[in-house]
Amino acid sequence: MKRLHLPLLILLLVGASLSLFLYKVEVLKMPLTPAREMPTWTVEATIRFAPTGGSVKADFLIPQYMPGFTLLDESFISRGYGLTTEQIGPNRMATWTQRRPTGQQTVYYRMSVYANEESIPKSEFPGPAPLPELSEPLQAAADALLEDIRSRSADIDSFSSLLVREVNQANPNENVAAFLNRSSDELDRLHLIIDLLAGARIPARIVHGFKLGDQMQKAELVPWIEYHNSRQWMPINPRTGVRGFPERFLVWWVGDQPSALSVDRGNQTSVQWSVARSYQDAFSIAQQRAAMLNSRLMDFSIQALPVQTQNTYRILLLVPLGALVIVFLRNIVGIRTFGTFMPVLIALSLRETELVSGMVMFSMIVALGLAIRFYLEHLKLLLVPRLAAVVIIVVILMAMLSILSYNLGISVGLAITLFPMVILAMTIERMSIVWEEHGAGEAVWQGVGSLAVASVSYLVMINPYVEHLFFVFPELLLIVLALALLVGRYTGYRLVELLRFRTFAKD
Repeated sequence: MKRLHLPLLILLLVGASLSLFLYKVEVLKMPLTPAREMPTWTVEATIRFAPTGGSVKADFLIPQYMPGFTLLDESFISRGYGLTTEQIGPNRMATWTQRRPTGQQTVYYRMSVYANEESIPKSEFPGPAPLPELSEPLQAAADALLEDIRSRSADIDSFSSLLVREVNQANPNENVAAFLNRSSDELDRLHLIIDLLAGARIPARIVHGFKLGDQMQKAELVPWIEYHNSRQWMPINPRTGVRGFPERFLVWWVGDQPSALSVDRGNQTSVQWSVARSYQDAFSIAQQRAAMLNSRLMDFSIQALPVQTQNTYRILLLVPLGALVIVFLRNIVGIRTFGTFMPVLIALSLRETELVSGMVMFSMIVALGLAIRFYLEHLKLLLVPRLAAVVIIVVILMAMLSILSYNLGISVGLAITLFPMVILAMTIERMSIVWEEHGAGEAVWQGVGSLAVASVSYLVMINPYVEHLFFVFPELLLIVLALALLVGRYTGYRLVELLRFRTFAKD
């Protein structure tokens, strides 16, 4: 029975994994490949504030005007709060209220959108903009500037582009300089453009939003300008005068408000936006089918976690696969490495630095650290102080390499900080010991083997189909575990040993 224990455990793990996998694919219709025809994004706003006493009212602007996007779903997470939403001009406002909250408060707003180029909100012409009130010197400068631009433009679109370019000239003329001398603040510059457009009776406004990426822990808001050309609101870059939004730019709110959040009887307010690219259509269908079948499987999936946590698990779920690659290359192929998990951590770092440049930086740090480690050997230090000294030296070398690469214009050198410094220090220590005990050849061989294994793990872990499968079907990790257990019983020859002892095989 003991001999059958491991095979039965492996069969149980594989059976459980395949059963859950097939249920998701056949019954819930989960996608096997990344969806490309309709990319979707999940955007989550994390709202924090501290009550100062009494009842609290938190107003938060939520998207309503979203050119280029269509709303799929939205939800509010706010335990113990009353919630209302209302339309306020081109925006919507969510209002959370509670009688006497205590301690730091956190509420969430989550929405799912997909790109839709045909989604252009209809807008009526708001009428000519009212003329701004300017003092006599500024009024004369504005009239001269607008008259000059009007003579060089053909319509509202060309007029607006020329005006933005004039305001952003490196050496502006005296008419523009009269306004720019008042303030150099970015929002003041945007208000200046709006006031000058209003001088030509062209309506304009500020919109706030951010560009949607694949996975972003923190999205940065960017103010933009829209003017009305009598047919529709037209976005324009407030720096270059180029018409249109950046690619995948999501408008969050419209107006002059510096923040989307305002809290009555509260301080220490903050809003953080997180973005994750996903395949919301397929997940929504799967959730609907799960609800129809009275299955709560989707309620306990990774996709139900906060967006920041999802982004973390997109990487963590690939670590076991990298570990399996190392198990195969060490126990079946016979490649020698420094440690077991060091190549996996290097592979994770290579996801940000890219393969070749990351390996070059890693080799440089280890080589320099190894030279200094041999010097420390002459000082006859104890083990722990010596390791501490190596860690300090590694940090210094990383900082020096980053500064040098920055001054040379090599931006990839700045990513050296992504390497785990403790692993670098332990690699240097381990390599020096192998060098002393088994010679330079063995130390170099194990170093090359570690980089080779890390490279193979990196190539497996950056595959978008592999990432999708393990993120949507994390139960596949049970098969990875079963394969690791299976290889754990292998006691035969390794492939490297077959080459090493090929002479005996001939005899």
